Amino acid sequence: MTDFRTEKDSLGEVHVPADALWGAQTQRAVENFPVSGLAMPPAFIAAVVRIKQSAADANASLGLLDVQQRDAIVGAGERIIAGELADQFPVDRYQTGSGTSTNMNVNEVISALASQDGVEVNPNDHVNMSQSSNDVIPTAIHVSSVTEVQERLLPALTHLCGVIYEREGLFSDQVKTGRTHLMDAMPVTLGQELRTWREQLLATEKRLDGAIDDLLSIPQGGTAVGTGVNAPEEFAGQFVKSLKDKTGYGFRSLNHRFVGQSAIDAPVNLSAQLRGLAVVLTKIANDLRWMNSGPIHGLAEISLPALQPGSSIMPGKVNPVIPESVAMASAQVMGLDSTNAIAGQSGNFQLNVMLPLVGANLLDMIALLSNAMKVLADKAIRGFTVNADNLNEAVGKNPVLVTALNPEIGYALASDIAKEAYQTGRPVIDVAEERSGLDRQRLEQLMDPLKLTRGGLA
Repeated sequence: MTDFRTEKDSLGEVHVPADALWGAQTQRAVENFPVSGLAMPPAFIAAVVRIKQSAADANASLGLLDVQQRDAIVGAGERIIAGELADQFPVDRYQTGSGTSTNMNVNEVISALASQDGVEVNPNDHVNMSQSSNDVIPTAIHVSSVTEVQERLLPALTHLCGVIYEREGLFSDQVKTGRTHLMDAMPVTLGQELRTWREQLLATEKRLDGAIDDLLSIPQGGTAVGTGVNAPEEFAGQFVKSLKDKTGYGFRSLNHRFVGQSAIDAPVNLSAQLRGLAVVLTKIANDLRWMNSGPIHGLAEISLPALQPGSSIMPGKVNPVIPESVAMASAQVMGLDSTNAIAGQSGNFQLNVMLPLVGANLLDMIALLSNAMKVLADKAIRGFTVNADNLNEAVGKNPVLVTALNPEIGYALASDIAKEAYQTGRPVIDVAEERSGLDRQRLEQLMDPLKLTRGGLA
């Protein structure tokens, strides 16, 4: 007895693990690319499987594939999508740039599953009919990205916006010192600060929607170089019809399929929008860290939930671990976007040759951002408490409040009052009462911090 079987391909014999569903081409890829130990993400494999199912539907509708073979391919695909066979897709993501190894891995596994059901299905002639790795893999990038953004990223973003919205309403009248250049500035409300985060996220969502709309145009049907050789002219239309039914998303054929195979501009654009979301999350995370800093010698405006001890040597120390985690995840996303930009330059003539890298990176980025937004919402923003006494005291001592007096006493005198208040540590309103010529009632009206957060002239 042996623990492998012998299979053949165009290059000769290959030893394949006896219990593996894959065949010779997958095994060669496993042996050729021991690079990272990271396989393509499950969502990517699922997208390739959907493509195989839709191709089978299209080929059967055109009379090219037996109905029994179609049903076997579709049924095998459902088992894979359900997650039964995750260990049958071992090809490293750092593989051939077209993703041929992953395409053949899926073809071979579907063929083996169909054979188990007594249906003769060949990996190339039947599962890969009317297709090429060169249109399957870029289409899988589009399909997996659209699916994961719609079903994972956008719900997480909506959840984060909802939590922020709840909290901004609670703090609509909580005045705090505004800061520019990390220096004291005119007052704002904590609600305004939180709304700023939410508006940034909503704007990012709109940009993501545009990127997703671009990805709905797919190159499937272009086959080897974009011309559609070996595929019936009607194949692309039938394929798109099936894919829309299976996914629920409005995929459509690219007018010029060469574009989606020789270039990956639409995936690179999505990458850029994901980077933009990472930038927004970094801003929010850093604001939270600053606001939480202290608790004695920092801003101490808020207290984030205490989730774990912060030091192995300093008892009682608690750190802003969730914002730090989110900032690191965001940094990784920015790095992956830089990689995708480099990969996008590798469209040599009729094929980009870094397709698996971009497909995997996009899904990693989506997963990181989705998870980061959920923990940021639920473990940081939802539960922080406001140190109102600290905020109110700081606002009252802020010499910059004198800015409100500029229209009545001029910039120069207001500047002198601010300097004196800062140097003496006295409340700025007391100094202004002595030097401005305005009575206390007028000064209180002009320098009311809450009124100042609403803009305009007093």
